Amino acid sequence: MKYYILFGPPGAGKGTHAGAIAEKYNLKHISTGELLRAEIAAGSKLGQEAKTLIDAGSLVPDSVVEGMIENAFNTIKGVDGFLLDGFPRNLSQARDLDAILAKRGEKVTAVVSLMIDDEVIRQRIAHRAAIEGRADDASEATITNRIKTYHAQTEPLIAFYKEAGKYYECDGNNGTIEDNRNRVLALVESIK
Repeated sequence: MKYYILFGPPGAGKGTHAGAIAEKYNLKHISTGELLRAEIAAGSKLGQEAKTLIDAGSLVPDSVVEGMIENAFNTIKGVDGFLLDGFPRNLSQARDLDAILAKRGEKVTAVVSLMIDDEVIRQRIAHRAAIEGRADDASEATITNRIKTYHAQTEPLIAFYKEAGKYYECDGNNGTIEDNRNRVLALVESIK
């Protein structure tokens, strides 16, 4: 099994490009954001708790997200691997993911990182909120908090995965969506 992590700041294009990567390599795309939004839409207790945290720009507890991911690994069949989008978000989650995979006799295959500048993050998140009606992305304060949280908690994963020899970066600032998708697919092909 292959275990890819799609990495980058909010608005980098992870969700935009994940489908093409998953389809080309027969991977199951697992978006923690989509898993959580499904819980929110269902009105579950977890969903209500998650909505309060997300609306404030905060993150959902690791144990909840990790449980959803491990369940997906255990129940989804007929794929050659998984493409994680939005997980891990911090060093603790990265270590927990390593432990989850070690129990399966597996390891992270590669981290595919889509990198964009903070100003591009702001533009893309605001644009996405307007198009998709995503209230969790609508306010400037929430966007600023998400960028700060990314730099403080998620960015340290770059060094963690570089040290493990699993980090591969792709510039996502310039060009069309198709240009960026072609760069991402070429990068995945080079590390496959």
